[in-house]
This record gives sequence, structure tokens and C-alpha cells, in this order.
Amino acid sequence: MLQLVYISSSRGVITPHICLDILAVSRRNNDRQNVTGLLVAGERRFLQALEGPTDAVRATYARIQRDQRHYACVLLAERYADERQFGTWSMASIKAVSDGPVGATLAQSVEALTCDLADPDLRAQFNGFAELQSVASAG
Repeated sequence: MLQLVYISSSRGVITPHICLDILAVSRRNNDRQNVTGLLVAGERRFLQALEGPTDAVRATYARIQRDQRHYACVLLAERYADERQFGTWSMASIKAVSDGPVGATLAQSVEALTCDLADPDLRAQFNGFAELQSVASAG
């Protein structure tokens, strides 16, 4: 099974509406393709992990690269894994404070969502991204 992690920039501010749109399509497509993963969105950046059959993950990433909402897609990691990190999540997501527990920051919400990931490097990528996005939005 292939696991791929990328970061991209958004052409505009990432609104809850944009995230809901992406999630609806992603969940439908990913269910069909047996792809699971996690999407975390800051104000203008996405960090996403995809995992599943090699051809399906590569096709999904290629579709994302063609999506006009993204630019500057950078592949951060690509590896083969024996087991899924994201279980049955066709696509879990956190966009902003309002998506997590009441009063939680983006970093706290991501930490809670990723605490059970077996791969410490993957956990660190998502938690580091969330911390940076929290700092960027505060400044």
C-alpha cells in the first residue's frame, strides 16, 4: 500500500465552504478507490496524507495537482506501508478551530486527531503543520 503526504497552497483563503466541497468529493471518490487519509487546512495551506492501492493514490494525487484551488503542490513523503495509519477514514479533516472541540486551537485539534497514529514522523508532520498555521493566523 502506498502512503503519500503533500503540502499545497490555496489560491485564496480556505473557507469552511471550500473544505466541505473538497471533503464531499474526496470522501465519495476515496470510498470507491479504497483510499484513506487526513486533510488539514490552514488559512492558505493544505497538508494531506493519502494511503491505499498505489494506482489509486497516484491517480488521486494527480487529480489534486490539476485542481485549480491548489498550486505549488510539494510531495513531502512517499513510502510503502504494511498497514493503514488512517483506518477507515475515507478522508478525515480539520479546517479551523470550529471543527475541533469547543475552544480548541487548530494545533490541539490536530494533536487529538493524530495521537493514535503509529507513525511518529507522520504525527510530527501534521502537528508541526498545525503549529505553524496557528502562529501564521495569530500574526
